[in-house]
Amino acid sequence: MIVGIGCDLADIRRFEKILAKFGRSFEERVFSEKEKAELRQRKNLQPRGYACAAAKRFAVKEACSKALGTGFRDGIFLTDIEVVHQPDGKPELFLRNGADRRCREICGGSAFKLHVTITDDYPWAQAFVIIEII
Repeated sequence: MIVGIGCDLADIRRFEKILAKFGRSFEERVFSEKEKAELRQRKNLQPRGYACAAAKRFAVKEACSKALGTGFRDGIFLTDIEVVHQPDGKPELFLRNGADRRCREICGGSAFKLHVTITDDYPWAQAFVIIEII
């Protein structure tokens, strides 16, 4: 049974500006250690490609917060939602702290699965997240 659905659309141009202005301080505030490690692997990309990777991850976080039904409040922070990629490139979503507590709450203690899909077509990055009780 699906208990949460969220989507988000991010403007990659906005992330180009944010990263140019704030760079590392923005990354520290928004991304987990694993996400920052994946992004560092993309440092060799042109700034647009790097901004695209950051925008997609941010869109996942926003979509997930919507699927949780809270947004970023009630003890849920950007770094509580982590999206990393499996070796085959498939994105995988992990929750911790407040996001994990909220997910377990809306799932009523049942086992759950997180589904995520991400796409981009400059200047847009989009993500969908589904929370499913299994």
